[in-house]
Amino acid sequence: MEISDLSNSELIASYGRVIKELKDRKIIRSKNVVGDLGEYLAVDFYNKTSGLPRLQFAPPGTKNIDAISINGERYSIKASTSTTTSVFYGLNQPGIEEPDQQKFEYVILVLFDEDLNLQRINEITWIQFLEHKRWHSRMSAWNLSVNRNLLENTRTIYIRQ
Repeated sequence: MEISDLSNSELIASYGRVIKELKDRKIIRSKNVVGDLGEYLAVDFYNKTSGLPRLQFAPPGTKNIDAISINGERYSIKASTSTTTSVFYGLNQPGIEEPDQQKFEYVILVLFDEDLNLQRINEITWIQFLEHKRWHSRMSAWNLSVNRNLLENTRTIYIRQ
């Protein structure tokens, strides 16, 4: 049966079943589907790809990071279907001269198209993050603008052909 053949109520019910199955399989853990899918795919890709560090998920509730390498390197994973990431909390506000305390070694940026097809994975060092971060005044936190400059100046781990 085609998904377009489902009634509205059947379609809504099937969404709930898909979410439950994704949770049962430990692919997602919360209601943040895009974020959870990005974290799952990043960790899975790193662990299956020769030459990349093996990652494990950080314990639930760990601040600032989502995964840790077997060498102890900390990773913040941000997934997006748009041109900005979600925000990074815990860093100094603009205008504060004191250097930020390092919260992670790397950001893994997982980019999806609007249909949640994986488009690319980029790895961003702490130094690169500091160079590219942008203040999100409404959220009072930092995020990253996903643009050519960021993507060309960070390590591409995967790009859809």
